[in-house]
Amino acid sequence: MVQSAASPWPTLSPEARDLFRRGAEIVLHPRAEWIEELHEASLGGGSMRAVAEDPVLTEGTKRANLANLLHWAAANVQRPGERVSANLNQEVLDGARDMVRRGFDSGGLDAYRRAQGVAWRRWIEICFDLTSDPVLLRELLDVSSLSITTFIEDTVAAVSERMAVERSELTRGAHAERRATVTLLLEGAPISRSRAEAQLGYPLAGPHTAAIVWSGSATPSSQQLETAAETLMRASGASHRLTVVASAAALWVWLPGRTPPRADRLAEDLAPHPDVRVALGRPGSGIDGFRRSHLDAAATQRMLARLTSPQQIARYQDIQLLALLTGDPAQAGEFIADTLGELRHADAETRETVRAYVHELGNTTRTAERLYTHRNTVVRRLARADELLPRPLAENAVDVAVALETLRWLGSGA
Repeated sequence: MVQSAASPWPTLSPEARDLFRRGAEIVLHPRAEWIEELHEASLGGGSMRAVAEDPVLTEGTKRANLANLLHWAAANVQRPGERVSANLNQEVLDGARDMVRRGFDSGGLDAYRRAQGVAWRRWIEICFDLTSDPVLLRELLDVSSLSITTFIEDTVAAVSERMAVERSELTRGAHAERRATVTLLLEGAPISRSRAEAQLGYPLAGPHTAAIVWSGSATPSSQQLETAAETLMRASGASHRLTVVASAAALWVWLPGRTPPRADRLAEDLAPHPDVRVALGRPGSGIDGFRRSHLDAAATQRMLARLTSPQQIARYQDIQLLALLTGDPAQAGEFIADTLGELRHADAETRETVRAYVHELGNTTRTAERLYTHRNTVVRRLARADELLPRPLAENAVDVAVALETLRWLGSGA
């Protein structure tokens, strides 16, 4: 049930107000499993699939859900049981703005209602722990149900209004035209190359390499993203780029040319911006290559998000094998544990030496040159690795290399 603004709001007894405040104080410090359950529910179901598959929209939705929960709880700590105002804080508005930029309507706000069900179940548990008095419990639950439902619907209505304003603004100007043209190209719509080139100011006939530049920060900086995109362009040797603002936390970039920047060099250049991440697609030619390279970059971005990988920069080529190996994360973890044994807990230098040694086909001299270290150091690290491995490296080099590569992308979560 939702209470209209004109209807009188029910008044709680002093005892129920005290219980409401105590319960809200518990919600204000939610346990990790509550938050995880909230996120899973909000992003579940077919209607939310497109949002759940986009790492930037997923993180924005999670931040908005948590912000809604804490907003409601904080209001009820201060004024227990009173009507809670709609939540229009920055996390919620940023998430809504990103959805509009991706072409979603207010249906994307279904995440709030899905999260509401989880919040209500947890709130019932809290209430039953606070009192066994049936009269107080009924009073508390009646007003709580009204409070939660009305708060969510008020927030959805208020955010929907803001989304309508944002959509109106986005349909005007050069940025809107560029974004609309890119969307048509990515969807394979029948748009002529000459028309698209005129609207984008970017040649589509030649080779392209697409990238997605995004921030994992809760407060992404547009200037930081722009600086990273410029760094990416310089590292690739390109003289210009096509950039589309995909959201407040992400840029879509296309670079003319087939030679993507070296990941190690780019990592050095992006070191001052640790929150920024880059996913690179395979080079392609023409409109088909423009589209495919972007889809590659998007697949790479999703893979990094799914694995919660610590890697800052990734190419599609890097994650192709990884996608096969990590289709079932539990099996991937077992493979790593069975293959590497204690080596998976060894220092990074030892693991990297083994990776380089296999890459150099067992040549210790080339391995030392690759790692800029002494050959004796390589030999010593390989001997240490053999002590830690369940089977000698010489007998199982391919599996060890694959396991180490998977571990590198999974990070400490493996």
